Formats: sequence, C-alpha cells, structure tokens
Amino acid sequence: MDYLKTVVPSQLVSERGSNLVVINPGSANVRVGLARQDSPFIVPHCIARRTTQVPKLNVQDQMLNSQVSTAQHMEREKAYDTIASLLKIPFLDEEVGNNSFPQKMGRIDGCNLQNPKKDHAFTWTDVYVKGQNLSIGSESSMNKSVANESLGQQAGTNSGETSSNECKFKEFICGEEALRISPTEPYCLRHPIRRGHLNISQHYPFQQVLQDLQAIWDWILIEKLHIPHDERNLYSVILVAPETFNNREIKEILSILLRELHFTSTVVHQEGLAAVFGNGLSTACVVNIGAQVTSVICIEDGVALAHTEKTLPFGGEDMSRCLLWTQRYHQTWPQIHTDILTKPIDLLMLDRLKESYCEIKEGELDAAAVVHSYEDGMPAGSHKIRLTALNVPPMGLFYPALLVPDVYPPPPCSWFHDYEDTLEDVWDNPRRSDMSDSLFPGISAGLPMWDTYPVFSTKPKKEEKVGLAEAITSSILSAGRIDLQRKFFCSIQLIGGVALTGGLMPTVEERFVFYLHSIKYFYQHPNVEQCELCA
Repeated sequence: MDYLKTVVPSQLVSERGSNLVVINPGSANVRVGLARQDSPFIVPHCIARRTTQVPKLNVQDQMLNSQVSTAQHMEREKAYDTIASLLKIPFLDEEVGNNSFPQKMGRIDGCNLQNPKKDHAFTWTDVYVKGQNLSIGSESSMNKSVANESLGQQAGTNSGETSSNECKFKEFICGEEALRISPTEPYCLRHPIRRGHLNISQHYPFQQVLQDLQAIWDWILIEKLHIPHDERNLYSVILVAPETFNNREIKEILSILLRELHFTSTVVHQEGLAAVFGNGLSTACVVNIGAQVTSVICIEDGVALAHTEKTLPFGGEDMSRCLLWTQRYHQTWPQIHTDILTKPIDLLMLDRLKESYCEIKEGELDAAAVVHSYEDGMPAGSHKIRLTALNVPPMGLFYPALLVPDVYPPPPCSWFHDYEDTLEDVWDNPRRSDMSDSLFPGISAGLPMWDTYPVFSTKPKKEEKVGLAEAITSSILSAGRIDLQRKFFCSIQLIGGVALTGGLMPTVEERFVFYLHSIKYFYQHPNVEQCELCA
C-alpha cells in the first residue's frame, strides 16, 4: 500500500502486467507473452528430440491415415467444380483456353516477382553445439533424465570418435528451427497438440506429451521472455485455453504450469471470451479459424454458451495441402520431391505460399512465385513457376470435401474420463446409439473427426461434411431466443491466422446469408429436400 501511495500514475500503468505471463496454446503455434506487451511471441508448437532409434521416424505422427481414398478423390473433384462455378473459373476437366503452352511452362521467365522476400529459401538448422554447452537452454528437472539417457547412448556409440573440442548434437530443438531440421539428422519431430487436443496415441504416450509441452514452454520462457527458473515464483500466468480442450486436458496443463514451471498462481480463460473482451464487446459469435481446427461459439454478456459450440477439424494447414494438390493437378508444380508428412520444412514453405498468394475473389487468380526443393540436407533448389487457381484452397473452408485432411487417430474415450471431477455426470449416462456426438459438446475430444450434425431441424437425405457457413448458422440457431440470435447475426468475429485471408469475411457474410434464406425457404416449403437447397 505504501508503494501505491508513492508511485507515479504513469509508472503504475507502465508496470501493469509486467509480472503476468499469458499463454495461448494451439495445434500449430503457441502464443506467449507478458500482459504488458502489445503482441506475443508466436512460436511453432513443436519440439525435435535427438533419437538413436533405427529405423528413424522424422515425425512422431507418421502413423496417421494419410491415404486419400477413391471416394474422397471423387468428392474433392466434385467440390472443386462446384467452387469453380461460383468463382467463374474453368472446371478441372476443361482445357486452358487459347494457351499453347502447358501452365507449368507458362510465360514466367521474364516475369518480375512482386515481393522477392516472400520467396526466400529456408536454411537447414544447425543441430550441433560447441564445447560443453550440450543444450539450447536451461533444462528443467524433468528433462534431465531424457538428456542423460541420450548422452549415455551417444557416448556408447561415438566414444571413440568425439572429443571435448568436437561438435555435439543438441539434445532438443524447439520452434521453427525444429521444423527446419534435415531428415538426415538424428532427430524426431513431435507435436504435443494435434487437431485441438493433446496428441496422445499408442505411438506418442501421455507422459511424453506432457514432457514435451513443459520443455517447449520452458524454452520459450527462458529464450524469449528471459524468465529463469529462480524467478518464476514472482510471476503468475493466464492460460487462454481453446474451446476444444476438455477438463482433463486443462487439469494436466495447469499441473505443468504450477508444479513443473513453478508459477505462483494461474487462471484459465476461454479463447472465445478473451477475443470478445479484447475487442471491447460482451456479446458476439466468435469464429476461430486456426491451423488445424475451426471452432465456433457464441458469447452472451461475457458467458460462453456451451450448447452453441461447433468444432470443425480443418484449418490453414489443410488449405496448404490443398494448394499443393491443386498445383499438381494443374501440372504447375515442378518435378521435385515435396513430402509434407516426413519433411516439415515443405509444409512450412507451403504455408508461406498460401499466406502470400491465396485469397478469395472471382476470376482466374494466378501468381508468379518461387518454390524450393529441400533434398537430404542439400542447399535449397529454386524453381520459378506460375501458381494457378489460388482462390480455390480458401474455399475449402466452405466445401470441406476439397480439403481431405489427414486423420489423426484419437485416443480412447476412456482417457478423457476424469475420475476426480465430481461435477462431470455425462459419463454416468450411457450414450444411446441414435444420439449424435454433437449432443455432447463438452466432450468432443476423441470423437470422429467429422461432425455430421444437420443444419436444419430435419433429417437430411444423407450426411454431408459441414462447412464454415453451416457451422456458424447452426451455432447461432442453437442460441434459442430470437433477440439473442439477432445479436449474434450482427456480431460475428473472425479470429485466428486464417482469418487474415483476403476476401474471407465478405464470403462468410455471403454464404451465411445464403443459408439464412435457405432456412426460411425450408420452413415455407417443408417438402423440399435439404440437399436441393445446398446444391
């Protein structure tokens, strides 16, 4: 109190939030910063650990279902043609009119790139460290056992080859540097969070997920915020949790913050609530389009309405994969080995191309760009090409059959049963076979990746994959009262990195209004099939 009486007001304002850390974990990135900072540090949410496993996995998630079936391929082509008719561009089976050259050869040699900085090549990460500094940061007590084990294995295999003056491998690497490690190096990349949930599977055990989360956050706190271990007790933390997290996941993360990272206190805020309050509102429909998950939730007077929550298992990374498929289909992609599963650096390149050139607009959208090939640790090779159909991948948010995202096998539902949560009574009621998974919004984890709830209050002729416009419509209609629905209609907020895509907001409004008119028409003509309205 004596300090508050003597402090200058301007000094008090400048110091506000200086001892408060904000952490917003996501599937692809984690945002960490002090509350007084204007913008947080955005770090890729991954870690690469040194491994001696033979044969070596480049990525811990290589056991996922990445094969596109014939039915999915046909659905993708059909979705492309539907989008082509809306954007007024040629269909897949149409020839490029009046162009005597294939698009992959097409008139690019004399073209000046608009912004060469967008097309610079990534460099491979240096995985060696000199001298006795055997790690890239101060390791926590939990990581010491892993480091010692790895060092012991290294000493056993290379005892006759290494010395104190030679280079030694770093034990782990975090952030973007982890994505740029050559496949020839003895490292395995791990993503602790996938599709909005802890990435727990038989190939990625629960304890390893928590260890990796702690190591990444500890590295960020030391390297980015410069908060050492012995000063953590002077800081508190706000956890901005995505709506996809369930009680068990939040509980485990809080244990990491308090027990392992040694913060003095912590509080949890929902991501949608933080977005609404950050924009100075109290009521809104928040649409969060992330890298791997898109979520919709309505906020009324600062309270999140759980029954309005909708989660769609696709996002910006799926758009990047669709961009690669589109270019290969049109034969504009060079003859290089681009593997987004085993070489994360290729996905990093595709994400940058998507952010730089993709937008939603009518007409053919092409752009001159430089793509790079990263082969077995060699320097990047440059290929100047013309990208085409750049307005198609963003439309996959509305026609998800175009995206065909990789399916990550979920952990068993029994893992999410928190036996210490006495308030959770959902598990006491057995789920009937005729109930939709969307009736259990609080426990969406571990359920099938595609939600197939109907947009209208009728039984659809067949279940369809739900797009962004349908999810927003369904979420707002779930709010109940007409006056509340009107408020949400007028206050839709797009957040997340993909929300910066050019032309996205007008398209959301257009498709949203289309579904509102479809609903009105449906109630006036109840005999009309739903599929006829959405065609």
